[in-house]
Amino acid sequence: MTNVKLAVVFYSMGGTNYQLAKWAEEGAKEAGAEVKVLKVQELAPDSVIQGNEGWKATVEATKNVPVATSEDLEWADAIIFSVPTRFGNISSQMKQFLDIQGGLWATGKTVNKVVSAMTSAQNPHGGQEATLLSLYTSMMHWGAIIVPPGFTDPSVMVAGGNPYGTSVTVDQNGKMIEDVEGAVKHQAKRTVTVAEWVKKGHQ
Repeated sequence: MTNVKLAVVFYSMGGTNYQLAKWAEEGAKEAGAEVKVLKVQELAPDSVIQGNEGWKATVEATKNVPVATSEDLEWADAIIFSVPTRFGNISSQMKQFLDIQGGLWATGKTVNKVVSAMTSAQNPHGGQEATLLSLYTSMMHWGAIIVPPGFTDPSVMVAGGNPYGTSVTVDQNGKMIEDVEGAVKHQAKRTVTVAEWVKKGHQ
């Protein structure tokens, strides 16, 4: 059997979700997956980005990361999304990326994709769970197989105990408050494991 193909698709303004994506890549590779780390297209005007030092730094840091496409989703057996919360919902950049996948969805190419998600916000009750649930709602329409971490490893509790997906609080200086690296890597490995089960079932 070929290795599980995993797409880690993120949107990051301050760098947090880019870091989560890189940790997910590490965990998935440890589990034997072939991984692509991909960003979604930035929609904000450059004039706004240039006025925010953190945002500008993230754009620079991710300039060589490929932009995610429908072809990447079709390639993938599994997808991990990492996205900041915006008023309890996913960012407009990620929403637009999902919204333009109608062609894949209509041809049945989103069915049985194994999916999990992560998020961040500036306070512990800033909408992390709602953001993950809103993304998972779209995945139900896709016919995807959602793989939340639940409480399947002690690292989940260390990271704050979010069973929907790893979430992290980011302070005003852009620093992560909770220790989530272990939880991200566990979530990635769990996603790859379930994708292996699904892949074996198809053969």
